Amino acid sequence: MAPWADKLFALIAHGAAWLTLSLLVAIIVSLFIGAAPAIKEYGLGFLWSTDWDPVQEKFGGLVMIYGTLITSFIALLIAVPVSFGIALFLTELSPGWLKRPLGIAIELLAAVPSIVYGMWGLLVFGPILATYVQAPLQSLFGGTPYLGALVSGPPVGIGILSAGIILAIMIIPFIAAVMRDVFEVTPPMLKESAYALGSTTWEVVSTVVLPYTKTGVVGGIMLGLGRALGETMAVTFVIGNFNQLDSLSLFQAANSITSALANEFAEAGAGLHQASLIYLGLVLFFITFVVLALSKMLLSQLKKGEGTRS
Repeated sequence: MAPWADKLFALIAHGAAWLTLSLLVAIIVSLFIGAAPAIKEYGLGFLWSTDWDPVQEKFGGLVMIYGTLITSFIALLIAVPVSFGIALFLTELSPGWLKRPLGIAIELLAAVPSIVYGMWGLLVFGPILATYVQAPLQSLFGGTPYLGALVSGPPVGIGILSAGIILAIMIIPFIAAVMRDVFEVTPPMLKESAYALGSTTWEVVSTVVLPYTKTGVVGGIMLGLGRALGETMAVTFVIGNFNQLDSLSLFQAANSITSALANEFAEAGAGLHQASLIYLGLVLFFITFVVLALSKMLLSQLKKGEGTRS
């Protein structure tokens, strides 16, 4: 290949890298500029204020931030073990005739539009959740200290728990697909050696597969978390879009950052209302950045732990 072609390729590659960085900086700067009036008016107090009254121009983001974090946490709490079980079954336990069609079926779930999940959650899943989950839980734990507070409120099938479960269903295909792919790259010799020593399937997975693929597993979980944090339409349908935080019940209607932006941004007038919504977008960007940084730190600690054990 001619020397000029190598130089051209290097220039294009460098340009693509710098373009990505420039876009990231431009997004951050534009968010800061748009949110500047709200930042100047409310400062960091915006993060723990529960007020959201466009009429009186009093704004606080705690309700939306709490809704975003708790629904994403519920989604991960459900999706990670389910995805791990799916990936484990597809790579270690599934018969050959079932592995491919089941894998394709799981991946097809990722292609379903989020608005379809939202409509299904509101019209089908919500009533089922209210009748067969929320009402029995209230009957069982209604008078129990602490647990009773978590299941208080009207069992109408929409709210934090419903949004978290819908998000879990949406992110399972992403996490499971990544876990399956990284499990399959584990060298067969390592697994066969462990089986030859008398290890069970779980021992092979826990002592051979997971240590070998931990980077990919954490990456898949972070991919699912990013999807959960940024989901809009499905959450908007089932979370209730209620801008008050009356209790910590999982059944109460709430709001999320993405839902608030989707519902209010088009009608928000120029001024503090619009700036506060952009401030919420900036907070969501910061949350995503913190999650990514924590995942990098976790991987770093895992690598250090490996060096210590060796």
